[in-house]
Order: sequence, then structure tokens, then C-alpha cells
Amino acid sequence: MGAHMQTIVSSAEGGTLQDMEAPRAGPGMVVVRVHAAALNRADLAMLTGASHGFAGGMGMPLGLEWAGEIAAVGAKVEGFQVGDRVMGAGPGAFAEFVVANPKWIYRIPNGLSYTQAAALPVSLQTMHDALVSNGQFVAGQTVLVQGASSAMGLMAVQMAKQLGATTVIGTSTDAARRAQLAEFGADYAINTQDSDWVRQVHKATRMKGVDLCIDLLAGPLINDTVQATRIGGRIVNVGRMAGERVELDLDQHSQRRITHVGVTFRTRTPVEIADTIARASEAWLAPLAAGRVRMPVDQVFAFADFRSAFERMAQNRHFGKIVLAMDAAVPAAA
Repeated sequence: MGAHMQTIVSSAEGGTLQDMEAPRAGPGMVVVRVHAAALNRADLAMLTGASHGFAGGMGMPLGLEWAGEIAAVGAKVEGFQVGDRVMGAGPGAFAEFVVANPKWIYRIPNGLSYTQAAALPVSLQTMHDALVSNGQFVAGQTVLVQGASSAMGLMAVQMAKQLGATTVIGTSTDAARRAQLAEFGADYAINTQDSDWVRQVHKATRMKGVDLCIDLLAGPLINDTVQATRIGGRIVNVGRMAGERVELDLDQHSQRRITHVGVTFRTRTPVEIADTIARASEAWLAPLAAGRVRMPVDQVFAFADFRSAFERMAQNRHFGKIVLAMDAAVPAAA
């Protein structure tokens, strides 16, 4: 009989605590003692059994993002040892232990707590992939982040500025959140509920439109987003928080010669995911350690109080990440 652990699993009534056998470190894998785990929007649907790529399903452990220390190392694993502080994105994060592919994890930069680290992996790899790998961003370009006050958006704004964007424009329909965007590097904060928001983007970019749009919203905004992107510009669709099905003005899309790229990790191979994580790790661990890039932690909840954490996320009142602390040793604030 192996060791046991507490984990949060999905059920018809929502997430519930369950005692499960702790994972073992098979060949090529590591087991991590989780100290903190962050919530993502996908978790809300997964509470009642929905799947998210290869994660989720009824009765399955929940959570997609964690930070902790390596508790066991499997055969053929190189470069990691017991006690190493690591963070990563992967299924089963809301548990005392998680098994992980060492090619899918990051070393936690010096100076970052487990609480801070747990808030980073998903946005780190997603936004580097969107901006650099698919967005083909180069220094000197202008960038629009649709949905900039989300955790993903905050990371995109910071990355764009760090990489040398001349102008970074962030959008949010919430006045208080717009007021906070400058702190993360946004040169302009625009409300897409304004009837002239596209003109505001054009004015900020010498009437050209942005070179690159990182779109976390889609939905009915898509045609205006196309108009806000310069002729020959690029849109990378990462999220569809405003709607998944839209009527696209293909004539305008063609006239502006827009390159429109869709991205997700759900259809990538393990090798593709490992490559993306390696690129993000090389580019951003040093800036994170230096404090040039960060993720605000909105609120930390005790692991046993996970229902309150999910309730806060469902209310959409948070700015930054909501984190579950797995034990009392984890700092209560970032």
C-alpha cells in the first residue's frame, strides 16, 4: 500500500476533497511536493467534470498550475534532484503531490516564494509562445493586448515592454483595472466599450494600427480588432473570453492583409510543449529573478478553503492570480 494524499477532484456537485494514493516517480519522471497551486479559468468548467485537453474528466484530480519541491526522482532523470524548487503547468495540481515530466517544469527563480511561483507557468509559456514564436514580435513594434487586465494579459503587456515594444496598448472594460495597467508597462489603457476605441488605437500608433495584437477576447470585438491592426499586421488569438463563434468580415480581413493565428497547448505533442517551455525558461527566468516581470497575486486561500477560491474566480473580481496554499509554510502574501 503506497502513501496517500489529499486532492481536489471533480464531481457532479463541483470540486470535492478526496484521499488518493500519492504518485510515484516512474522512469523519466519526478514527483513534486506541491506547496502552492494557482487557479485558472479552465478550472471552473472542470469542477463538474469537463475536460481541458488531456486534463480533467469526472472524478479526476483538478488543477493546472503548481509550485513546490521535488520529492522523488525517477530513473533516467538528469538535471534535477530531491529538494529542487520547481514550478510547472500540468494536470492534478490541486494535490499534495504531483507527478511531472522534468522537461515540462521550470526552476523557481531566486527570491520568489512558492505562492508567487505558482502564479507564473501557464502565462509564462503561453504568452512567450504567442508574442515571440507565433506573433513574431521584434523590438520596435507596437502591440495591442485585448483583455490586458487578465493574468495572461498582464504577462503579455510586461513581456512586450521588456522585449522592446515602442507602444503597448492594453484594453479592459473595468476602470479600476485600466488604472493599474500602466504599472505593468502599458502606455495606453483603452475601454473597448467606447464607441471610438479603434480610433484611439490608431491615434496612439500614428494612424497605422498596431503591428501585433494578442487577443484574449475574440467574440463580437473581432472585426474591430482587425480594424485596429495595421495593414499587413498580425493577430494571435489565445483566448475567447468574449465568445467562441463570431461573424468575421472576411473582406476587411483580406483588405488589411491580416495574418490571424490561433494557438493552444491542447493539440501539441509532448515534444512541442517541452520545446515551448524551454524557450520561455531561457528567455524569462532571469527577468523574473530581477523583478522586471511579475504576476500579481490577488488572494491566497488555504487548500481546505478551495471553494471560497473558486467562488472568487467565478465572481471575476480578482486582479492577477488566485492561489491555494497547501501548507502553513507557504507565505500568505506575495
